[in-house]
Amino acid sequence: MHLLLHPAWPLLLGATLTFRALRRALCRLPLPAHVRTDPLRTWRWHNLLVSFTHSIVSGIWALLCIWQTPEMLVEIETAWSLSGYLLVCFSAGYFIHDTVDIVVSKQTRASWEYLVHHVMAMGAFFSGIFWKSFVGGGVLTLLVEVSNIFLTLRMMMKINNAQHLLLYRINKYVNLVMYFLFRLAPQVYLTKFFLQYAGERNLGTFLLVILLMLDLMILIYFSRLLRSDFCPERAPSHQHKDKFLTE
Repeated sequence: MHLLLHPAWPLLLGATLTFRALRRALCRLPLPAHVRTDPLRTWRWHNLLVSFTHSIVSGIWALLCIWQTPEMLVEIETAWSLSGYLLVCFSAGYFIHDTVDIVVSKQTRASWEYLVHHVMAMGAFFSGIFWKSFVGGGVLTLLVEVSNIFLTLRMMMKINNAQHLLLYRINKYVNLVMYFLFRLAPQVYLTKFFLQYAGERNLGTFLLVILLMLDLMILIYFSRLLRSDFCPERAPSHQHKDKFLTE
């Protein structure tokens, strides 16, 4: 009963509804010609616009949190700040919204990997939201959103068949650097921490399992990214073109 009355619920609801309202507003924007001819591409475009906005806000917010509370880099379990806590709630709201959007839009089959990622992320974030533990770890995890800015931009250009643009060629190298700096590096750092310390505690063990599963997913996505952008001759055929994560 205590959990049901937790004051974080209004924050989560507010964040979720904010992203729902944002999606409705972004749907009013004009669509690129290549996108509006295909209902699936139209849905993906709107979905990625919301994701792009979340990445910009959360990525910058995470950097500010660490700048304001640098102990989050070391005291991953106990470091806490109001800004960091609100960031974790904000991003959890995004994952809730996006999960609902995928299910309601009947894209579950094509986007099942994305749904698995969201469930794991929400499971990890809820430990910080409801028990105020590992908030620093949640903030460090959200550094990945800096990388997602460029990853999402890449996906949007691919959906719009704009791979020939100079911007795409520049972005693919920037995306690779950001992937190392803000996705792989924080993930390695957090994995090392949880393997050494957090595995000794029940909650830490739960988070370690989630982290290791995310590690595997990130490595798979990284191999797909390298094949698609740097070894196109080795990339798989278009038989999986309907999969949300591999476009």
